[in-house]
Amino acid sequence: MSVDTERSDTPYAGYAPPGKQPPLGGYAAATAAFNAIFAGALGLAAHSGRLPERVQSQDVVLIGIASHKLSRMVTKDKITAFARAPFTRYQHPGGPGEVEEKARGRGPRRVIGELLVCPYWLSVWTSAALHVGLIYAPRSTRVVASTFSALTLADFLHLAYKAAERKGLGEDQPTG
Repeated sequence: MSVDTERSDTPYAGYAPPGKQPPLGGYAAATAAFNAIFAGALGLAAHSGRLPERVQSQDVVLIGIASHKLSRMVTKDKITAFARAPFTRYQHPGGPGEVEEKARGRGPRRVIGELLVCPYWLSVWTSAALHVGLIYAPRSTRVVASTFSALTLADFLHLAYKAAERKGLGEDQPTG
């Protein structure tokens, strides 16, 4: 789906200069798909009596941390580049174990590429999927979410350890 941002008679006219127009129509389609899938899953849960009265605070924290790790792993990790490569172009190394990429192509390919390089956008999808998982398969979902939450903690410990090494901590220091 293409949205013309150059024609002056469209609502999107003047939004971005030529060559810089984002695929707004594709974004709209992806947003509609997300909302339809999420609303459908919640509607089925409500209809079947599975929808909880409220979400427990500890589940919100667990899902939040897991969504952070899962979305970052999918959008940035070197090891998952194989899945992004058909939709992205390598730019340069990123953070530890990460790469920076840019979406490529046009139409659906570009929109998928945009989703696969943006941890913020993908975290909406992962958070929704994990919450739906809590409704339909809570035990399995909590194990998956706690695994990704533990990986987040491990990442921060690795970064803290490297920072301590750079400051010279942990080296044998002369005493006395």
